[in-house]
Amino acid sequence: MIRHLPRHVALLCAGLLAPGLALAADIDGATLSVWWAVPFAGILLSIAIVPLVAPFVWHHHYGKIAAGWALAFLIPFAIAFGPSTAAAGLVHAMLAEYIPFIILLTALFTVAGGIFVRGNLHGSPALNTGLMAIGACLASVMGTTGASMLLIRPLIRANDNRKHVAHVIIFFIFIVSNIGGSLTPLGDPPLFLGFLKGVDFFWTLQNILPETLFLVGALLVIFYVLDTWYYRKEGVIPQDPTPDSPTFGIEGKVNFVLLLAIVGLVLMSGIWNPGIEFDIWGTHVGLPQVVRDVALVAITFISLVVTPQSAREQNQFGWAPMAEVAKLFAGIFLTIIPVLAMLKAGLDGPFAPVVQLVTSSEGQPIPAMYFWATGLLSSFLDNAPTYLVFFNLAGGDPQELMTTLAPVLVAISDGAVFMGAVTYIGNAPNLMVKAIAEDRDIRMPSFFGYMLWSVGILMPLFVITTLIWLR
Repeated sequence: MIRHLPRHVALLCAGLLAPGLALAADIDGATLSVWWAVPFAGILLSIAIVPLVAPFVWHHHYGKIAAGWALAFLIPFAIAFGPSTAAAGLVHAMLAEYIPFIILLTALFTVAGGIFVRGNLHGSPALNTGLMAIGACLASVMGTTGASMLLIRPLIRANDNRKHVAHVIIFFIFIVSNIGGSLTPLGDPPLFLGFLKGVDFFWTLQNILPETLFLVGALLVIFYVLDTWYYRKEGVIPQDPTPDSPTFGIEGKVNFVLLLAIVGLVLMSGIWNPGIEFDIWGTHVGLPQVVRDVALVAITFISLVVTPQSAREQNQFGWAPMAEVAKLFAGIFLTIIPVLAMLKAGLDGPFAPVVQLVTSSEGQPIPAMYFWATGLLSSFLDNAPTYLVFFNLAGGDPQELMTTLAPVLVAISDGAVFMGAVTYIGNAPNLMVKAIAEDRDIRMPSFFGYMLWSVGILMPLFVITTLIWLR
């Protein structure tokens, strides 16, 4: 049992980090036209543009806009392929992916929101950099979602008397919500999928550590310099609107027990296999998933009941961020169905030109192209299935990929994890952190505004990473 412990522990990622392991509904992507990607592109552009040109409309109707794009896919799809096929795709996306994802995210959001860290926290460049360094270490142990939800509120509270705060949240997304989770299968969903395919538990730590240290270290240095400049520019810091207690302490400690319970439930759902499944319109839902999700809902309510109200009030806990993520990801999870199916079709699908870019004229894989192709697609698509597509395209043999083709597997892993930081939707914690920040009246950049930061800061670092490690 002990020698299998790393594999059992990594199964936590199935619930803690990913919406599901299925690529999409069972649709032959080779038969689809690229036009089926229009609703997905539409919801992305809506997230990017509408808040800029019509902020009032977006604030009050973003759920309706997301639902509109989902229907723009489902209704034509039902007409073209039949209501049964469309219904099966809808049920699969909801039961196998979206609902478990939202239930777990809600549980983490609620439980972490009940933990209030009391102490003399003031958002100096040194403190902010230190919190991000701690978050980067935690991300590979408890996942990018868990680390982000645990630390984002103390970080925001420490900086609530600062004039310039958006850059702090942006770098937090870069470091804690993405790149920090690259060292173990616990850190990010793509690495967990690789582990399930046969990649050794410690392979990523042994092979991706140098570029991870480089990126995290470089980002921490850049952030410290930038934050110091902002800090000095602000001059005398105004009085803290929420002054911290001079003594360190934690309120809502019972939520640490509930966090352990969440971990135990997810671990249970990964290692307990009673062989009992429920077939719901072609989607197989196992008994462990049902037990896990029901128990997670119960834990959410338990946290609300047993947590001291003062802890949530001091955290300024509210449901608006969770509601935004739930509504937007419902639309994303539905409209992404045909896109993932087309990508899964590989050379037989409409995305064949993209797939061909990763292979030389001699038929040899090009690590640098695997990195950029996997990464750029992961910036806009679910990085877990994107990883799996390129993993299989490279041969799908874990032993060969860990040895002879190790540079290719490194490139795929780096691209899927690192470039999730390029957009707000590249990884689940990104949009959640943004929503929490905005709920605390921090003016975050727009979709494209955030990409100006990510492209300007991350892309040069990714180019250096390519030249040094992925040639």
